[in-house]
Amino acid sequence: MATIAFLGTGLLGAAFAEAAVKRGDTVSAWNRSPDKALALVPFGVKAAATPAEAVQGATRVHLVLKDDAVVDDVIASALPKLSSNTILIDHTTTLPVLTAVRATRLAAQGIAYLHCPVFMGPPAARNAQGSMMVAGPRVLFERVQPELAAMTTRLEYMGERTDLAAVNKLFGNAMIIGVSAMMADILTLAQASGVDPQNAVKLLGMLDLNAMVAGRGVNMAKGNFAASFELTMARKDVRLMLETAGDRPLAALPAIASRMDQLIAQGHGALDASALGLDAVRAA
Repeated sequence: MATIAFLGTGLLGAAFAEAAVKRGDTVSAWNRSPDKALALVPFGVKAAATPAEAVQGATRVHLVLKDDAVVDDVIASALPKLSSNTILIDHTTTLPVLTAVRATRLAAQGIAYLHCPVFMGPPAARNAQGSMMVAGPRVLFERVQPELAAMTTRLEYMGERTDLAAVNKLFGNAMIIGVSAMMADILTLAQASGVDPQNAVKLLGMLDLNAMVAGRGVNMAKGNFAASFELTMARKDVRLMLETAGDRPLAALPAIASRMDQLIAQGHGALDASALGLDAVRAA
């Protein structure tokens, strides 16, 4: 078993720390709000007053923080007490370009660093479920692969490009947020139509969203916009949705309508509705 530290004990970091203690690790933790680290003491976690105190003697240091600025500040605070064999495992969702800069800077300082964002909430973290992506030097990944695998159901090594896990985390979160926005608009349509919201959600089970990604999504990525659902017809349907919602607030549909109007004005109305991604593929 290992001596490890968690810097950042919000909901996710706290769950990771609890799970690590259950696996038999010796765990120290620090949080900017001391009460959050102290709340872990009953689980067997040692609460530290500073990042430097938390990382002293740790072979792995897990960062579960807010953003890039906080990550850089906390690493700087911890550096004086990092041992030469310590690996920084950063689970923070960060800007890809800054992640790459950070990885380069730390490598030049002789500090081992892997970026390991996750798709999991606190309950999943406590039960080693969900997914974790890893980007960084393969030799570092192989050193900690068994320990990271113990934290998650699915561990994906993305390669040595240090910002690639950060990019893919944004892909995934964009999908999660986008689905949530569309669900909000569907529930608004249900409200406007006098349909029970739970029944509206249940009816969505008729759609195979995975097949849509595998079919329509792959065609979009290839730049194939041959019409099976013309953009002009899809725009008509969006008009019906907007009219049904009336003056109720909507999260996504107005922006979709605006983008469709732009593309139709550019002469793309006969393409598939997936031509919403036309410029994205061109840019690539």
